[in-house]
Amino acid sequence: MYNLILFGPPGSGKGTQADLLVQEFGFLHISTGDMFRYELKNETELGKEARKYMDRGDLVPDEVTIAMLRKRVEANPDVTGIIFDGFPRTDPQAAALNDLMESMGQQINALILLDVDEDEVVRRIIGRGKTSGRADDKNEDTIRQRYENFVNYTTPVYAYYDELGLSHTVDGMQSIEEVAASVREIVKPAE
Repeated sequence: MYNLILFGPPGSGKGTQADLLVQEFGFLHISTGDMFRYELKNETELGKEARKYMDRGDLVPDEVTIAMLRKRVEANPDVTGIIFDGFPRTDPQAAALNDLMESMGQQINALILLDVDEDEVVRRIIGRGKTSGRADDKNEDTIRQRYENFVNYTTPVYAYYDELGLSHTVDGMQSIEEVAASVREIVKPAE
């Protein structure tokens, strides 16, 4: 299996590039946001556990998120690889993900950062907000705060994987096709 982390600020094109990789290689795309929404909506045991923390305004502990990831991976044993989108966001989460992969006889093969500047992120998300229905996609101050949170809290994860020789940067300001070509240069699943 070929396992990668698609990394970048909100609006950098992670979902778009993940969809293209799924089509081309048959990878499983795990968006942690989608995963949480599914578990909560379906009131699974893990969803109920997560809701306890969320209702108090606390962050869901990494072990609950990792349990959700494990469940999702184990439910899809025939995929050729996994794209992690939205996880890990911290060094402890990166270590936990590495432990999860190791326990399953797998590893992370690459982290790909889709590098997009703040003004472009704002432009893209405001454009997306016209159809997404998400209130946080319509407010420029909120979007800029989300970008800052990414820069301040999650970019150390890039350094974590860079120390392992696994981090790559792709210019996310290019066209969708150009970004996809750059990503394909990095992603080399076993044929």
